Amino acid sequence: MGYLFTSESVSEGHPDKVADQISDAVLDEFLAYDPKSKVACETLVTTGQVILAGEIKSETYVDVREVARGVINRIGYTKAEYQFDGDSCGVLTALHEQSPDINRGVERAELENQGAGDQGMMFGYACSETDNFMPLPLELAHALLKELAKIRKAGKEMTYLRPDAKSQVTIEYDDNNQPLKVHTIVVSTQHDDFDADDVRMLAKIKEDVQNILIPATKAVLPLRIQKLFEAGYILHVNPTGKFVIGGPHGDSGLTGRKIIVDTYGGRGAHGGGAFSGKDPSKVDRSAAYAARHIAKNMVAAGVAGEMLVQLAYAIGVAQPVNIYVNTYGSSKIGLHDNEIADKINALFDLRPYAIEQRLKLRNPIYEESASYGHMGRTPRTILKKFESAYFGNREIEVELFTWEKLDYVDKIKSAFGM
Repeated sequence: MGYLFTSESVSEGHPDKVADQISDAVLDEFLAYDPKSKVACETLVTTGQVILAGEIKSETYVDVREVARGVINRIGYTKAEYQFDGDSCGVLTALHEQSPDINRGVERAELENQGAGDQGMMFGYACSETDNFMPLPLELAHALLKELAKIRKAGKEMTYLRPDAKSQVTIEYDDNNQPLKVHTIVVSTQHDDFDADDVRMLAKIKEDVQNILIPATKAVLPLRIQKLFEAGYILHVNPTGKFVIGGPHGDSGLTGRKIIVDTYGGRGAHGGGAFSGKDPSKVDRSAAYAARHIAKNMVAAGVAGEMLVQLAYAIGVAQPVNIYVNTYGSSKIGLHDNEIADKINALFDLRPYAIEQRLKLRNPIYEESASYGHMGRTPRTILKKFESAYFGNREIEVELFTWEKLDYVDKIKSAFGM
């Protein structure tokens, strides 16, 4: 019997994502001038106010207030009428030195024996539903909001758009877990106050979502995914009828409150640890990326049609305390899941320092990951510019989303005799 599965996404202007982007922009600034920085930066945003808290150990100094303002303006909160804008909001900092009790468990004389920055379990997941090995409902939810942001920033259509938005997509699957059709789409977008009444306002926004946003989204999708829209779908647009008050004025935002949006949309599993604002010594982040890298390369190599990988660590200990694999019965190689886990352990060095080096995580690569998901993104190399009144300006070439590279497929095929 078939079933429905739903995932949601939120825009870069959603208050929780504003907080995530500020935290990761602060992290990037520290890493740009001191790659050894240890950072755990949490952000709270609310009406006219940003609060930064956490622990940092670094040889550099960063004007975190200016970093926060730059992020807010880039997102699009640039008008006083939003009651939250980059130029006028207050920024309160409560950042202090990292606890020496934590630091002693992380740093080692031999770099390769660096301990995990915390205990915890992390998951990586991949499936063959989409070209980037991500679950389809989340992929479409992200795609809708990426296109909505492009439309808003272009300023030629849907000119009433404001930065805050959410999407949700429900996919109908068949008995064999294959997508049959797009069942329901939900789009809630913040907008200017219209002169017209609420009914006419809502009708205009729904018409534009149907005739502008969804066609633009379909256009960037593979043909086989576009066909899933053809059977018709249920569409809900701004179901409350009005969404003028939004962003941090409409709802406070916190770093790390959208961990399912950040990962797999509810598919697979999540260990509970957030990503943004944390340097890669925190295995909450680095090991989650490593687990995704493993799962994606294993599915791409043909080991299984779907795979969940769990890693777990003890604080201050380099080697993971366990590696768990679940292929949901989709293994294609005649090995049990525990045997696949053993081969993964032999193929991948999963000590925190080795993960940092393999995935190039000691670079300022994180702000770009803080909206529209950390997983399923396209690896690319870009030039990033940083400005400091204290240490000068820097241009750094960095590789984004290294955990999405399919660079272990041949090694996996060789190890599994494929």
